[in-house]
Amino acid sequence: MEVLALYLPQYHPIPENDEWWGNGFTEWTNVAKARPLFRGHVQPHLPTDLGFYDLRVGEVREAQADLARSHGVTGFCYWHYWFAGHRLLQRPFEEVLASGRPDFPFCVAWANQSWSGIWHGAPNRVLIEQTYPGPEDDLEHFTYLRSAFEDPRYIRIAGRPVLFVYQAGMMPDAARFVERWQKMAHDAGLGGLYLVASLGEHEYGSQVEDGFDAAVYYRFPFRKDAITRVRDRMLARGLVNGPKRYPYPDTADDLPPDLGGRIFPSVYPNWDNTPRMGRRGLVATGSTPERFGAQVRRALEVAAANPPDEQVVVVKSWNEWAEGNYLEPDTEFGLGRLEALAGELSRARGTTTDR
Repeated sequence: MEVLALYLPQYHPIPENDEWWGNGFTEWTNVAKARPLFRGHVQPHLPTDLGFYDLRVGEVREAQADLARSHGVTGFCYWHYWFAGHRLLQRPFEEVLASGRPDFPFCVAWANQSWSGIWHGAPNRVLIEQTYPGPEDDLEHFTYLRSAFEDPRYIRIAGRPVLFVYQAGMMPDAARFVERWQKMAHDAGLGGLYLVASLGEHEYGSQVEDGFDAAVYYRFPFRKDAITRVRDRMLARGLVNGPKRYPYPDTADDLPPDLGGRIFPSVYPNWDNTPRMGRRGLVATGSTPERFGAQVRRALEVAAANPPDEQVVVVKSWNEWAEGNYLEPDTEFGLGRLEALAGELSRARGTTTDR
């Protein structure tokens, strides 16, 4: 069973963020200034064991991998940002590749979406647009990632390097993308790629027809019908200023029955993006390690129905602190969510875990 945690390589200054948001900006800027917005709202969420780290520091990346490994995470899935040859937040991943450290499995998820100011209070401001120039850009992109695909730490499924694509439905022709990238991977002697599309957050459902090998189904810990009910109650009580609030469920729902092809389930440790969005944000209330453990338990059961070499659970995420969406230790629960994950993995294997 692969347990892959999506990993945000953002926690270091870059020139673009300095220009857009001020010198030295990182996710920690928003995390540290967050404040409670309603009774019982826990903010700020602050890190403990790893502190306010800087991902340019190799020891931090080693400590993250040690924590992940010891609690059952089998690999990091690094968000990767490519805008027609322009790369963002690439330094931590490039240093992982160049140094060979940490010695911990990984793969890549292409976050192929335009960057706007929506997460920082400027929703109409387009910072950098995601475009798809065509075959030449695909070749340049593949060539950039090839050294990662060839790294012995790179995660393979069914013998092929795994590449996640976040918004396959936004591509002008997803089937042509799959065709080109599979050909380049075969020509490079990789035996092809194992391509995974994202479902659930965007209107896309033709992953089988487009040639993707699998899809990961993302779902927030709240549903649209719950959003409507809670919004109506807030309006009735005069609570029109937000943020919107939804109960984190006690157990995970089954996957929608109409999903086609191989499906990987996902789990969210929590959700609270008010550090980015303020009163326009979304908060999952009542999230605890125990409830997260129940989500993991059901996801493991769903994944176990796949063939042995395609059993994957995706955790979204390892370190999305400004979304309140992380496994790393914090001041509220310490190692609680990591321990819940480890406990459910042990339960599924019928073993006990000593760390």
